[in-house]
Amino acid sequence: MTDESTTKHLPFPGAPRSGRPADDRNGAGTSPAASSTRAGWFLPAALILLSAVPMVAGAVRLNELVGGAAITPENARFFAAPLPVLTHIFCVSLYSVLGAFQFAPRFRRRRPAWHRVAGRVLVPCGLVAALSGLWMSLFYPRPVGDGDLLTGFRLVFGTAMTMFILLGLAAIRRRDVARHRAWMIRGYAIGLGAGTQALTHLPWFLFIGTPGEFPRALLVGAGWVINLAVAEWFIRQRPLSSPRTLAGR
Repeated sequence: MTDESTTKHLPFPGAPRSGRPADDRNGAGTSPAASSTRAGWFLPAALILLSAVPMVAGAVRLNELVGGAAITPENARFFAAPLPVLTHIFCVSLYSVLGAFQFAPRFRRRRPAWHRVAGRVLVPCGLVAALSGLWMSLFYPRPVGDGDLLTGFRLVFGTAMTMFILLGLAAIRRRDVARHRAWMIRGYAIGLGAGTQALTHLPWFLFIGTPGEFPRALLVGAGWVINLAVAEWFIRQRPLSSPRTLAGR
């Protein structure tokens, strides 16, 4: 996930040929370095924004449980066993936000130890988020609107997220950076599925109404499929120059 920047030099080391300050050549006084820095932060910011909706929903759920809200048929399962959902909310929120900074190449280059330190937090958080999601799918009573198909999707993608993170961990222990990067991106894509699912549901709510059991399952599954498709495109667009080395990274 490292982008190599290039530096353009003038024929002579003096003033710019146009007679204007170097920063003005790109318009509005913006230097190439500043533009590149802003561009490097676009993807992490977009990922954090995508995770904002499920994080807000998690905060609302947390407030219900801690604040002693009225127990309803919709939230009774969480009051009966609060630990899995509280663990899931905390871990998936930290995983989503902290993982977004792994896509900031300049930030990682300036802080070489950041990636390893963050990885030691991201791996357990990702695994606990996936496993707690699997537990809730298997043992919580199903709410109205959740059918067998949706439960199947949750079990498949929750298992896949767990396996992708473990495969990424195994790859880095072999010092296989390329495969480590690819598996971790796939795991992160699944972990960020709730944000995309909010987007897949929005048009249906606006133009049709509340989705039934089957459309809801397809809309939820579409969020994970879209994220994985984008992840595969990203992996292939930005391959590592040396797939089996840690040198200089």
